[in-house]
Amino acid sequence: MNQMLELLEGLRFLTVLLRHQEKFKELCLEMKNLIGVVACDAAVVIFSLSVNQIQKGLAKETDLALFHLLKVLKFVRAEVTDPVTSVSGFGFPRTNELGSMDFLLENLKELESCNEADDSIAFPKDQIRTVLEDLVFLRSFLVKIADQRNGNGKLQALWSRIMEVAHWAEFVIDSIVVGDKHEYLGRVARDIQLLRTEARETYDSTRHDCGAQRTNQKSFRIESKRSIPVLNEVVVGLDDEIKTIIQSLTRGSKLLDFVSIVGMAGLGKTTLANRVCNDPLILSHFHILARCTVSQVYSMHSLLVQLLCSISSRSPDEYLEMDESYLAPKLFKLLKRNRYLIFLDDVWEIKAWNLVKSSFPDDANGSRILFTSRIQLQFKPDSMAHHLRHLTDEESWKLLQKKLFGKEGFPPTLGKVGSQIAKLCRGLPLTVVLVAGILANTAEDCWEEIAKSLTSSIVLDDEYCMMTLELSYSHLSDDLKACFLYFSAFQEDENVPVRRLFWLWISEGFVRKTEGMRFEDVADDYLKDLVDRSLVMVSEQRSMGGAKACRLHDLVHEFCVKKAKEESFLHILHGRNDCCILTGPSNPLRVCNLMIRASMLEFPNARSLLSFKEDDLGFWLPKLLRVLDFGELEFDAYFPMEVFLLAHLRYLALRARGVCVISAAIANLSRLQTFLLRGNSFDCLLPKAIWNIKTLRHLWIKYSNASFRFPVENLEVSPGLFHLDTLSLVIDPSSQSLEKMLTKLPNIRRLRCTKMTSSRIGDRILVFDCSSQLESLTLLSFDGYGFKFPLNLKKLTLILTPQPLTKISTIGELPNLEVLKLVYSALGEEWKMKEGEFPSLRILKLKGLWDFCSWTASFDNFPRLEKLVVQSCPKLEEVPSCLGECANLQTIEVIRCR
Repeated sequence: MNQMLELLEGLRFLTVLLRHQEKFKELCLEMKNLIGVVACDAAVVIFSLSVNQIQKGLAKETDLALFHLLKVLKFVRAEVTDPVTSVSGFGFPRTNELGSMDFLLENLKELESCNEADDSIAFPKDQIRTVLEDLVFLRSFLVKIADQRNGNGKLQALWSRIMEVAHWAEFVIDSIVVGDKHEYLGRVARDIQLLRTEARETYDSTRHDCGAQRTNQKSFRIESKRSIPVLNEVVVGLDDEIKTIIQSLTRGSKLLDFVSIVGMAGLGKTTLANRVCNDPLILSHFHILARCTVSQVYSMHSLLVQLLCSISSRSPDEYLEMDESYLAPKLFKLLKRNRYLIFLDDVWEIKAWNLVKSSFPDDANGSRILFTSRIQLQFKPDSMAHHLRHLTDEESWKLLQKKLFGKEGFPPTLGKVGSQIAKLCRGLPLTVVLVAGILANTAEDCWEEIAKSLTSSIVLDDEYCMMTLELSYSHLSDDLKACFLYFSAFQEDENVPVRRLFWLWISEGFVRKTEGMRFEDVADDYLKDLVDRSLVMVSEQRSMGGAKACRLHDLVHEFCVKKAKEESFLHILHGRNDCCILTGPSNPLRVCNLMIRASMLEFPNARSLLSFKEDDLGFWLPKLLRVLDFGELEFDAYFPMEVFLLAHLRYLALRARGVCVISAAIANLSRLQTFLLRGNSFDCLLPKAIWNIKTLRHLWIKYSNASFRFPVENLEVSPGLFHLDTLSLVIDPSSQSLEKMLTKLPNIRRLRCTKMTSSRIGDRILVFDCSSQLESLTLLSFDGYGFKFPLNLKKLTLILTPQPLTKISTIGELPNLEVLKLVYSALGEEWKMKEGEFPSLRILKLKGLWDFCSWTASFDNFPRLEKLVVQSCPKLEEVPSCLGECANLQTIEVIRCR
């Protein structure tokens, strides 16, 4: 199998090379001739392999020819894209350098202790052990000089050389792991030994603490004292502006009209518009409120999907699979005969409106289009434009106080310097918020220094915001800098799913190992820190608390992209020819928005490839990849087998249709942590070899009706996956293997289960209470089954899994349950609740309970309830009046009920 994969990978590489005319022309004549011979040999070997009835002698001859062909293909690839010979022109990332060193040391320790090294490549364990010992010494040396190097040119130069040789060592050793030559390892080992000697002489110390912690050079971490805030939570002043805009939206012509909010970046246009849209007068005046973010990069499809998702309760995944010819009339039909308000955020050109305007009916009922823009756009000659003013000094001061201390009030001792700092923010809300983030993580006796940093020569307002962002960035720890810069891989105004972001951070090695904590929990702390510093905004919250999606302000995103380029952190391609006009690092580690055909040979040393833009059968993947996200590139009914040669891969995300089986070759990905499958609507059978990938943390199919099917044969002797945290799983209830399987996954926290369509009726009780770590459970299409749930369960979602209302009391006894969603999953007309049920429940959603007509509860039910959603329960007459006595109740939503 591996030989076939290597042949396929080699031929893919030749295909890309021959298409890349400029690269091919650079080769010497001998290499061009060799490639021609290889192409002919490959044709002969492929023909021989395709013959059904191969004679015994011919089979042996074909094996020899294949062996020779693979060696020549490997030689050609090494000569054209040797990662070591081309590494001298490499612009190594200058962000989180000690973190990068720690990541390298952890990987080397794993290699040094591994008993599975491939003897066929004469794995040089002794040399790697020596390199590891020297790098541990150098790492502890770097900790000792971290605070002194910035003022000492000699120490800074030595620091840079140590980091460069560490990166070299990483590339050489990782190349050996994938089977490449290791003749450079001796040279790198000697360079490291020389640096060790120089370091010892430079800094007179022979004993260093190898376990030293990473340093935070310019800031200190403080524990967040509040929950993650919702986007745009603090608004100060501008009441006059809000009143004027509301009047423009609710009065005047009955014809469809436009109202715009215009102003520079950072002035608070989106904050103001959201405040307007959430005003009770607006909510009562309009029947439908829909919103979407346009930005500079948009498509008709993305705009329609955003608008429909903000109106309809259907899953976004369903709309994403539909084309514009269905979406546009669907939106029109939903809006027809309704008075609606459409909020289009961050519009840059009228062309965006022209793409979707046919979906907005004009029923002469007072419907409105509200949009924000940095420039004044004239959709109609008489449309109303509101030019947003700056905050006054007093309003800036109030905003700074609210961001820092909430309702507690500003300490009198800080009043003078605080007021001075607020005035220096020039009336720009974004600047006030950013400065608040700096002050919240700075000792109070250093606030005068912050004020001095903000005092500068006269610059434009947007340049001043950038200067403030530079100050905020400089106060981040090295860990947080890397996590922040990773946002440059996403589009402007893109809502980034937090789980995916965490999985990427972990796979990149940004999240440090912390005793007693999972990587995901540490990543969550990192995000909270960035939110507290007002660099990241939470755009959507989880029902269980915490962030579900987040994004950057467009000005912050602009800074992030610029800084990522400056620090050789990430290279972003904006068009097909960008690879030919690189202005950033000549050989970047991370590349996103990749055009496959034009770019693969330009980035032979890439460790991360994100967001492919086009399909092309002739692609070739660099062998040292750690992170691979194919983005919107879709594989139709087949799985790209080349992926299984990427021995260092930790994160794999791709979109496929009709994939039912994953090859056993996935066992080659022994470091894989995350496997995310998009678009696939079929259950996917995993091979037995999946049990051997001990590093797996997340196995997820995004399509809610499809899941992975684990092999259940010989479960008793299968090794466990002790790090698996997130899983979408299809189960056969008749096999009675669920409990055995869950014992092999002892640390699973988030589980979504679907039922195998061909399964027979088995045990009517499905047991989950053996999963002591399980916090979130979703069950789909388990009609007629009962369940045993673990006591620690915090979130339970039942979809098309009918349970008699009389048995819901069993669920109500779960002491830690915070979220319960019953979607087409309850049977019966009457729900009589028992005393003391649902002691911890905060969110309850009831949807599609067609026969449900009577609900009886007492005052002690739901003592912590915060939100109730009742949707599509046509016979329900009323919700229990006693719910109004719930002290924490914030909202009740009743949709399509009697």
